[in-house]
Amino acid sequence: MVAAFAAGALNSVAGGGSFIAFPALLFTGINPIAANATNTVALWPGTVASIFAYRAELAKRDVRSTLGPLIVVTTIGSIAGALLLLNTPETTFVRLIPWLLGAATLLFAFGARLTAFVRTRASRAGALATVAATAIQLVVSIYIGYFGAGAGILMLALLAIMGMDNIHAMNAFKAILGATANGIAVITFVVAGKIVWPAALLMVVAATLGGYGGAWAAQKIDPKKVRWIVIAVGTAMTIYFALRK
Repeated sequence: MVAAFAAGALNSVAGGGSFIAFPALLFTGINPIAANATNTVALWPGTVASIFAYRAELAKRDVRSTLGPLIVVTTIGSIAGALLLLNTPETTFVRLIPWLLGAATLLFAFGARLTAFVRTRASRAGALATVAATAIQLVVSIYIGYFGAGAGILMLALLAIMGMDNIHAMNAFKAILGATANGIAVITFVVAGKIVWPAALLMVVAATLGGYGGAWAAQKIDPKKVRWIVIAVGTAMTIYFALRK
């Protein structure tokens, strides 16, 4: 419950809640694949709720024409990623955990620079940019269905490729794509019976409360300091699972 509260708070301030919630589920003895599925369920409501925070921004945009192709490939990719996870042998996924956590930590640490780099070199408009972004989103959505930590950074980068430069609009679109991908993954995991419901329901409540508290605290805390905390936690978890036998 404490880990979910902290994860919800982190997600509302700087992101990276999975670095706390997922390892916490592993520490309680839940097998890794079920822990990953349960973590997706636990943090998904917070992702959905964030969409409403951007409703004013979304009202200014032609959401249907911009997001339509991305939502289609997000749905396909998320199903593929979730099914890939469900068909990954437990021992293989255990060996992948430190690599997944490490990659997500690096994305989180250098995500702002990655997005800025892409934005300065991306075409401002055109069908080619949209096609490229759609192809990238397919890969990103497969990753979200499979694991997902740090995927928000990749989505910001692909929106920059499409020529977007308003960070509020980018975050709004990212929220919709993230909620879609994780929602599809949640349905897949529920149908497969991989959710540990007592833990999931407890964490949903705690993460929601944490998200509310984090949104309030975000106005008083320097987000850069919180990001460093998240990076430290992600690094520590990566090292721990790399050394764990």
